[in-house]
Amino acid sequence: MGLEGKEASSTFMRDFLDKCGGCAVIDGGFATELERHGADLNDPLWSAKCLINSPHLVRRVHLDYLDAGANIIITASYQATIQGFEAKGFSREEGEAMLRRSVELAREAREIYYDRCTKDSSDFMRDESYWKRPILIAASVGSYGAYLADGSEYIGDYGDAVTVQTLKDFHRERVKILVDAGADLIAFETIPNKLEAKAYAELLEEEGIEIPAWFSFSCKDESNVASGESISECASIADSCRQVVAIGANCTAPRFIHGLISSITKATSKPVLVYPNSGETYIAESNQWVKSSRGAEEDFVPYIGKWRDAGASLFGGCCRTTPNTIRGIAQAIYAEKL
Repeated sequence: MGLEGKEASSTFMRDFLDKCGGCAVIDGGFATELERHGADLNDPLWSAKCLINSPHLVRRVHLDYLDAGANIIITASYQATIQGFEAKGFSREEGEAMLRRSVELAREAREIYYDRCTKDSSDFMRDESYWKRPILIAASVGSYGAYLADGSEYIGDYGDAVTVQTLKDFHRERVKILVDAGADLIAFETIPNKLEAKAYAELLEEEGIEIPAWFSFSCKDESNVASGESISECASIADSCRQVVAIGANCTAPRFIHGLISSITKATSKPVLVYPNSGETYIAESNQWVKSSRGAEEDFVPYIGKWRDAGASLFGGCCRTTPNTIRGIAQAIYAEKL
């Protein structure tokens, strides 16, 4: 990355947040919505299956979240990998094409949304500055555990055989394809351990990736990522990588978010993002989400103000959240504009 690229990365997210009024809205659960629209995701490819047979549903879910007020839509590539597509019998070229398609579908949805709003803004938001708000496409890179499809992104234990080099080799081509496809930034999501954070940071440096990235960790409590390692240590790794423009937590129970924001803000001055799940627990053996002993916490919207006061500036939802969740977040942030 040249000097110009480094400087652009350092200000990218802060400039974007300024244009959004100080805070931004990330979209919500993707697979949840695909299933609501009739998709069968009982497959190792999970939501990426729809890139193959239901691209229209992918585009529709993106539009649902844009209509709900999202500033950032995340591509359906979380569980899309070259290795995963090849395991399903697709060629390498077909796998690469589907990764590119995930970005193209999000870009198409953004264009459709802006076009629709321009033609008939009265059916959307009355305030022109709202429906003309900036919208970014974040290309999702799920963790190695997501590819394994065994729930290990919620545990963080990949075994002794998996090294930093293993993870760099696994992710390298996929990241380069998503970058070349025209995403605005890369979203490294549900990172469960320090090992994978280190691999991503080294990969971004070694490959000279020119576009910004965020690192978002899956966490087991208020202080530790899924593996049991300190969120502060993991955030410090992300902070040291100059391409990283925001750091945070996703697919984590809402009750842990406030404490995590406090820990992350002590380790970095970069913008903090949070997009928790509904508070339920994923059981890999049965491929099901079950209510925790505390019950589901999908209505975490009332906490957005407290999370903002704690230091976060990007808010959204992860598994089992819906456009209604995102609409509530947008209303909480942009109340005076709606």
